[in-house]
Amino acid sequence: MTPERITPAGFDILHEHGLCLVVGKPPGLLTQAPPGIDCLEARVRAFLQARDGRAPDAHLGVVHRLDRPASGALLLGLTPAATRKLSRQIERRQVRKLYWALVGGAPSPAAGAWTDHVRKVPDEPRAEIVAADHPDARLATLSYRTLRSGPGFTWLEIELGTGRTHQIRLQAASRGHPVLGDAQYGSTASFGEQHEDARLRAIALHARRLGFRDPVTDDEVEVVAEPPGAWSGFAP
Repeated sequence: MTPERITPAGFDILHEHGLCLVVGKPPGLLTQAPPGIDCLEARVRAFLQARDGRAPDAHLGVVHRLDRPASGALLLGLTPAATRKLSRQIERRQVRKLYWALVGGAPSPAAGAWTDHVRKVPDEPRAEIVAADHPDARLATLSYRTLRSGPGFTWLEIELGTGRTHQIRLQAASRGHPVLGDAQYGSTASFGEQHEDARLRAIALHARRLGFRDPVTDDEVEVVAEPPGAWSGFAP
């Protein structure tokens, strides 16, 4: 009798080798949460327990996070040592992160770079642009290029130079081009399924590509995540 094949539920496995894992996070799902609350970390942990017999408290290191309404590739370490090595790459800006974003209007020029000083607003789930001499100011840089334009939107490919809270969302919105569906930063456009619970709604921000070095072999790894179905209406 063929053993039942156990497949992930509520996320995709994009890359699995040795002691690291890249998974695809769906929009509307928290990356991490307290025990008892649904999140990507809990789903991956449950899958590894069922498939591999891993202990419930076995190490699973979340190397970086994605905003709840965003989707895409997320990197995990399966041992403390692997997580430390991957985290060090993040800290040294050695992990290449490419995002796709559908934004309102048409940024000008069609390709360029944005530089701001931002801060996380204390006790609130948002960030804001501040003066460079603000005591909480942190430099935020990214480069972008236009992949296509359509009525009322532009499809951007974005490479982060820094990884600040809500960075892409904030920097785009501050220039009059909020990410579609991102009501928190001023978008009046809907995107994807309009769940009754607003926390489950998507925004048009997707972690498209991750490039890093394997924590064991030191080989270069590049992982691509396909966007959710809501993006298909904007494709050429």
